[in-house]
Amino acid sequence: MPTTAAPPPITPPRFATARLDALPLEPAYAEEMAAVLADPALYGFTGGEPPAPAALRVRYERQCAGSPDPGERWWNWVLRVRAAGDGEAGGEAGGELVGYVQATVRGSRAEIAWVVGTPWQGRGYASEAARGLAAHLASAGGVRELAAHIHPDHAASAAVALAAGLGPTGEWEDGERRWAASVTPPPVP
Repeated sequence: MPTTAAPPPITPPRFATARLDALPLEPAYAEEMAAVLADPALYGFTGGEPPAPAALRVRYERQCAGSPDPGERWWNWVLRVRAAGDGEAGGEAGGELVGYVQATVRGSRAEIAWVVGTPWQGRGYASEAARGLAAHLASAGGVRELAAHIHPDHAASAAVALAAGLGPTGEWEDGERRWAASVTPPPVP
């Protein structure tokens, strides 16, 4: 008798990389994240402006409630640098928040994005987080196709996409190039 796979959970499972803990988004992170996202330079390619903590809390509440489309999952994580001495990945204790990653998951496809605050850029956090996100989505989320949209002049974001295994396509949307990749689940032991 055929069965259908259960949809992925609304709240995303946490994951970790070598230096970062990706913690499921919660409205309680709004104040700290408003400081992370406070540099107007972060919005040079995407538009917008730094969010106020109250507005960010409202956005996070909406994102945590999930998509109104039952076939779509809004998975969002904040990125916390693991403090020196934090041995076990996934612990709540640790360093400061430095950015976020997100995925809009529709079946086996996910649209991904990443942002690392200006003070933490240039340390490889965005590439590490994007690689971890791609691997996590393939193993825990059942995702087989990834996509991201990147402004053609945003060389740093293009480098992050390449690090995550994505490549540029000939498709464009709202002035941004679509990058894509097929991902495979890890082997079963």
